[in-house]
Parts: sequence; C-alpha cells; structure tokens
Amino acid sequence: GAPGRGTRFEPIAVSSESTVVAEFVPDATTASSYQSEDQLEREFIRLLQSQAYEYLPIANEEQLIANLRIQLEALNGIHFSDAEWEQFFSEKIAGANDGIADKTVRIHEDHVQLLERDDGSIKNIALIDKSNIHNNRLQVINQYEVAGGSGAPTNVDARPAKYSNRYDVTVLVNGLPMVHVELKRRGVDIREAFNQIDRYQRDSFWVGSGLFEYVQLFVISNGTLTKYYSNTTRREHLAEAGKKSSGPRRKTSNSFEFTSWWADAQNKPIQDLTAFAKTFFAKHSLLNVLTKYCVLTADRMLLVMRPYQIVATERILQRIDVSTNYKTLGTLGAGGYVWHTTGSGKTLTSFKAAQLASRLPSVDKVLFVVDRKDLDYQTMREYDRFEKGAANSNASTAVLKKQLEGPGARIIITTIQKLAGFIAGNKGHDIYGGHIVIIF
Repeated sequence: GAPGRGTRFEPIAVSSESTVVAEFVPDATTASSYQSEDQLEREFIRLLQSQAYEYLPIANEEQLIANLRIQLEALNGIHFSDAEWEQFFSEKIAGANDGIADKTVRIHEDHVQLLERDDGSIKNIALIDKSNIHNNRLQVINQYEVAGGSGAPTNVDARPAKYSNRYDVTVLVNGLPMVHVELKRRGVDIREAFNQIDRYQRDSFWVGSGLFEYVQLFVISNGTLTKYYSNTTRREHLAEAGKKSSGPRRKTSNSFEFTSWWADAQNKPIQDLTAFAKTFFAKHSLLNVLTKYCVLTADRMLLVMRPYQIVATERILQRIDVSTNYKTLGTLGAGGYVWHTTGSGKTLTSFKAAQLASRLPSVDKVLFVVDRKDLDYQTMREYDRFEKGAANSNASTAVLKKQLEGPGARIIITTIQKLAGFIAGNKGHDIYGGHIVIIF
C-alpha cells in the first residue's frame, strides 16, 4: 500500500555525478492510486517533503517576498536592513521593466548581484549557488493565488487578467519560483495543463512584482504522463507556434513540440508522476538541471537538455576526470565516442560537454574540431549562439596558434585542416604538454 506519513525515501544516488538515474524500477503499487487533482497534488507534495523539500503555506505575494528575503539572507550569511532589502529587491530582483528574458539572463549569466549596504560598502549577493548546489534551499508551495491584474504589462501584448488564478504546485529555489508544476486528473490530456500554463503566462505571471517570471522549468502531468519543458521567449519557434494556434501572436510562446519526457540512463521514459518526483525532482537532479543543463543561447532562448544528452555530457566529463586521475591522458583509454541519432541535438550535447570541460580546473583548453566542409554559415551560427566569438579561431592557422597560446579562449572551434596545419608547423610546441580536451 501507500507508504505511511513518516516514510522518507532515501535518494537513489547521493553522489553529485549522475543527474539521470542509471535505471529506474517503478514501485508497482503507486500507479493509479491517486485519481483526483487534489489527491494527486497532495501525494506529489508529500513525496517532495520526503526528499527534503520544505512545505510552505504561502498564498500571496507579500508572504512570497518575505520568504525570499529570509532565504537570500540564509544563502549569503547576511542580514538586510529594511532599506537595503527595499533597494535590492526593487533594483536587482524585480525591476519594473524586467521581463522573462531579463530574469532568465539574471539566473544564467548574472546570478551574483551587488548590494549597496547602508554604510556605503558593497556586498555580493548570490541568488543561487552554482558551485555547491546543496547550499540551495528547496521549498514547495501550492494553490498560490493571484488576483486579477489591473492593466496589461509592458512586456506582453496581452489583455489584463480579469479573473484570479490559482497555481497548482511551485518549487522555490532560495525563495524564487523556479519550477512550476500544473496537474490534471487522470484521463485528462496533459495538453490541457500545457495550455493552462500558457494562459498564466499571458494573464498573470507578470502581475505584481512578476516573481513568477523567474520560473525556468514547467512540468505538466495527469498522474500517468508527465513532461517537462523550459520557459523561454521562443522567437525562433513563433512561426511554428503561430501556425498551430489561432490565438494572438505573443512575444512569449512555448510550443508543445518542445516538451520532453524524463528518462533513466537506458533512455527508458519515466512518465508516472510518482516516479518523476523521485527522479527528476531528486534534489541533486533538479538543481543540476537548473544550474548546468539549461543553455541560454545568444538569441536569448532557454533550452533545457533531454536526459540522454545529460547522460552523454556527464559520461564525457567523467571520462576526463578518470583519465586525469589515473594519468591515462594521451592514450586511447582517455578517449571515447558518443552515439546520437540524427536530429537528437548533437550540437547542444557536444557544446555543453565543451563548456563544462573548459571549466574543469585541470583542463587548459577545449578544441572543438569540425571538417571544413561542415563548417558552413549555419554551424558557425549554432556555435556562436552558445558562445559569442568562439568560432572565429577558424580564420587561419595563425589565429588558431595565437588562441592556443593565449590565456583567453577556453573553447576553440577549428577545422581538422587547420589543426593539421598547426601540428605540421609547430613540432615540440609547449601546448603538447598541456591538458587539452579535443571534441570531434
């Protein structure tokens, strides 16, 4: 039967290595026992509480902001004076002109903000700790209520909210709403949950201080089927979204085609809400996805990786780690290959692996090597979307040499032909003694 109130689920893996569980064996008794939306919601929250999420009875914005202050004080070991908090909140968290894109950039590229203290000194305030993810506090709230808005916001072409909205379940990271879950009862198409989130974005996420525009990930479920997707200003996909919906063309649009299944490392989908809660919402998995496996492109689109892409990336990083520790660098044992089918997002996987590898303390440079015939304008643009200017090292062998010798340019994109030219002309170069990761 269902576990009793006191039951705590031990996390499947406590090591920080695997974001995706190796294999998930579902508990036969959990499926279909929770029918109504209300039962489903209660059971989901109970599961999160058993995984060290704190439940908060928060129902309005005033309480949300008060909790945010407490959480940021705890994370940063600081006490805000009322004047300091007032200024920090209005300028660095909830600026009047900030939209979803600005808030997403803040989380991904600018998560440490400056606080000017009453005495004139400056202190760094982190909104999220990316280097030690377990320093972040996870809380869960439900049935948060938003009263109807009184005017259209500046950042969305939408009508003002004429009615109140109540959101199902929201996960707060250090007090900021970052993951939102919309539940439907069993048997209802999960597209309904998807459409409802779309309505919230149009009608009410921006209301008040707009803290719900910090949501990075959405999860939709009817108990039997569960999917996740990123919150993004998808200008790229607007054309497709426009074709599919006859609704107004908004600046913010998600398309159902971009929702993903979670899975285990065998790529077996984990669809049941209970199983999803124990794996995707395991503290280290969720925090890894939020801090490492989302990519904000140069076009300001937020992409969240799929489980097999995360598995591939983590295995590459693990191989680099192991070969460094066991001193097998420069041998075949330090290499490996990853098999992805066509259209499964190889560019994103390999780029993320390059980006994370370039941040490892032991690694000097990451060389991203492509064939000249593949380095067309499109590929260049793809890489540039992830890392501005990263692709300019393919200009000439001289530029490549300069980038290999300089301390900047941690990720270098070049062609097999130019790399061969460099090697032929630079026998005994210092770079051969360094730790270079090469991705073909």
